[in-house]
Amino acid sequence: MTHAAPPMPTSASPFTLLIAALGGEGGGVLADWIVECAQRQGLPVQATSVPGVAQRTGATSYYIELQREPSPGAKPVFALSPVPGNVDVLVASELLEAARMVERGFVNGRTTLVASTHRVYTTVEKMHMADGRHDPQRLIGAARALAARAVLFDMDTLTRRHGTVVSAVMFGALAGAGVLPWSREVCEAVIQASGRGVQASLAGFGAAFDAAQAGQSVDAEAAATLQAAELPEDLRSAWAGRLSTWPEAVQRLAAHGALRCLDYQNRAHAEHFLQRVDALVGACVPGAEAARDEAVRHLALWMCYEDVIRVADLKSRAARFARVRREAEARDGEIVRITEHFKPGPDEVAAVLPRALGAWLVGVAERRGWMGRAHVGLHIRTSSVWGFLMLRTLAWLRPLRPRSLRYAQEDAAQYSWLEAMVRLMPVAPRLAASVAGLPQVLKGYGETQARGRQNHARLWAEHVAPALAHLNAIDDGAAALAFEQALRSTLADPEGTLNTAHAHRSGGAQPVFWAPRATATGATSSPVPPAT
Repeated sequence: MTHAAPPMPTSASPFTLLIAALGGEGGGVLADWIVECAQRQGLPVQATSVPGVAQRTGATSYYIELQREPSPGAKPVFALSPVPGNVDVLVASELLEAARMVERGFVNGRTTLVASTHRVYTTVEKMHMADGRHDPQRLIGAARALAARAVLFDMDTLTRRHGTVVSAVMFGALAGAGVLPWSREVCEAVIQASGRGVQASLAGFGAAFDAAQAGQSVDAEAAATLQAAELPEDLRSAWAGRLSTWPEAVQRLAAHGALRCLDYQNRAHAEHFLQRVDALVGACVPGAEAARDEAVRHLALWMCYEDVIRVADLKSRAARFARVRREAEARDGEIVRITEHFKPGPDEVAAVLPRALGAWLVGVAERRGWMGRAHVGLHIRTSSVWGFLMLRTLAWLRPLRPRSLRYAQEDAAQYSWLEAMVRLMPVAPRLAASVAGLPQVLKGYGETQARGRQNHARLWAEHVAPALAHLNAIDDGAAALAFEQALRSTLADPEGTLNTAHAHRSGGAQPVFWAPRATATGATSSPVPPAT
């Protein structure tokens, strides 16, 4: 079956441009700038907008048609909405928005696609029990395959770096791609005439113009971001040597993970993460790269597990208040009240207490039937002084976290899992790649975290422990397939019914025994370093 080639534009046909942006990103401002540029050039122009479904912060499509050359006295008739297969330029503020337009047929052999490679995750992606994100490489591959030309780079990084909004960066990318029928100077004059945030907008415009003209790829942009922008100055020299000895994929994951651990706890926590990454890299053999990379990614997330200290910290940060005001579209001087809803129980309280005291509280709560039942509903207004101080007091408990019950539980589980990965990768790389995803079952705090620990213990007892016990006789493919099926079933069972069935088969609830970290002398039988 043959397909007709897309109709190519002529000098008489209008220039068509489609903008796909999320709410609050300034898509309307970008459309206004383009219209103003066209009018300054004497080009008849028309712009329309169509609000979309609120999948994150709302999506809006802006459609612009204009004549390619000045035509004094002409009265052209422009369309009010885009037609699939008839779009010259598509600019998208986020990768999935670009993919959405590709799916709707607005990108073909005549279209220049200008899009950011960063992601703003949808509600469905966030709700998934495992990793529900769309594969960015598939989205990028579809964009490159279908567009006549694709200009793709991380616009969000440039936006944050220059303190502007993404619309200014999108405008610069359009101009740098050479698709607008006017010069860079016209664009900059229009931005200057807007009168709001001019310097930041011009800086973001210029950076995006240069990036588009240089033809930056997503990988080059990501590497530049990690190596130059995101690593703090005082740590760059200390970490640069270590990162440079690892494969490129591990460098990116480890840099992100170390920065995350630094923000979560302190420099020692980040250093401990890098030590564990070093153990994974050292145990990797040809064919086990997928297991190594997946393990590094999950380790970074696991070592920054969610507890009430972390939640209080994130909810009381200045950046969070600024984001809420921005999403509420509050003007200067307007009051925005924020109320947080908490429902702590004995398990959440015990998790942040010192290990012995927390274990005592859990024991008392279990004997008296409080676990899963005794909760206190709290409504804390963090926009008030009292509410803010309550959350900051919880956040200030961060130095005590390494001595808490939850930290001891998570650290012991991490050690056992890392030791298993180090042993599995050289012998059973496919099973190792599957076991790398085991930390996905450990989520959140309270009842959710308790069910996750039961899931972890069940999968460990049924699949990981037998594999480690018979490592030399293991059927790698069969064991990997069995574990993947069990993991998928567990992630699709948020209520923990599989744990109940397992307890009945086993004759009752089974205690969790984590592998010891070190001997009395501090030595270990594994290359995985113990916690410090």
